[in-house]
Amino acid sequence: MLIGDVARRSGVSARMLRHYESLGLVRPTGRTDSGYREYSSEDIRRIFHIESLRSLGLSLRDVGRALDDPGFAPAELVDDLIRRTRDRIAAETELLTRLRRIGAAEPAGWEDVLQTVALLQALGSKSAGARQRAALSAVDDVPVPVEALVEAVLSESDPNVAGALRWALAQSGEDASALLAEGLGSPAAEVRKRAVRSIAEIPDDAATALLRDALTNPDIVVRRYAALELGARGAADAVPTLLDMIVEERNDADAADALSTLARDPALADQIATGLVDCLAHGTMGSFARRRLTQALADIPGSTTSHALAELSRDEDRAVALTATYILTLRTARE
Repeated sequence: MLIGDVARRSGVSARMLRHYESLGLVRPTGRTDSGYREYSSEDIRRIFHIESLRSLGLSLRDVGRALDDPGFAPAELVDDLIRRTRDRIAAETELLTRLRRIGAAEPAGWEDVLQTVALLQALGSKSAGARQRAALSAVDDVPVPVEALVEAVLSESDPNVAGALRWALAQSGEDASALLAEGLGSPAAEVRKRAVRSIAEIPDDAATALLRDALTNPDIVVRRYAALELGARGAADAVPTLLDMIVEERNDADAADALSTLARDPALADQIATGLVDCLAHGTMGSFARRRLTQALADIPGSTTSHALAELSRDEDRAVALTATYILTLRTARE
């Protein structure tokens, strides 16, 4: 079979066949009387083998070794090809993500494209200062897709940069909450914490709904952050978790402040006071916990609180009794 026929049947150009011949990969079995290359069926089979190995990513040098070296072991080379392919896929995926983000920024011209690329690169900089400047610039100077900000904030360990990124997300005006919600289910505890803190700074209904859902999150840190923010937003759902925080001495001062904010609603004041009294009634609770609960009653208005403090002023625990008496004295003075 002549080279033209081989090219048509194999899909390998005549030029490439001549290149294979120059490298010694495949040699025509013979020549015609006119000097044209003539390929046998075995030659054609070898051409197909060459193309098959090339399709796996082997170089022509490795193809030659695979076909001609009896001692050639493919395992190591295949492992190397797998690694290189994974690296290439990762690089292509990163490029695709960057292109999508540039497209989402809706650039008006190439100047906008270059600015967006520069900002995305700055968000991934090793310099905390550069990342912080990029986060602050993302609001006023160059629009950055919210996906990029979410990815950055969920991976950011520097507290100053993280604060700037949370602020940028809260100012973005886009629905960042749904993207951040994925972080709440991350297997990494730090990512879950970053996600709930970021959601807490977004003042919209979607974020509030996510925080309510977070009250049942398996991660207690997530539950506590959610409860503190919900308390500030006036959500009664947070009361049980806030009470637990006071008992367990976990951000108990912040939890007491959140309960105080909630207690501005008269309908909630008695509920909170009753919850605090119920906690105090547990006989297994230690002295320090009972004192913290008594202190938390200080900013809870209503008769339920007053009656509870009167009872506590006669408590067997002297520290609790003195605390309750002092709070009662202050309440009487204010009235």
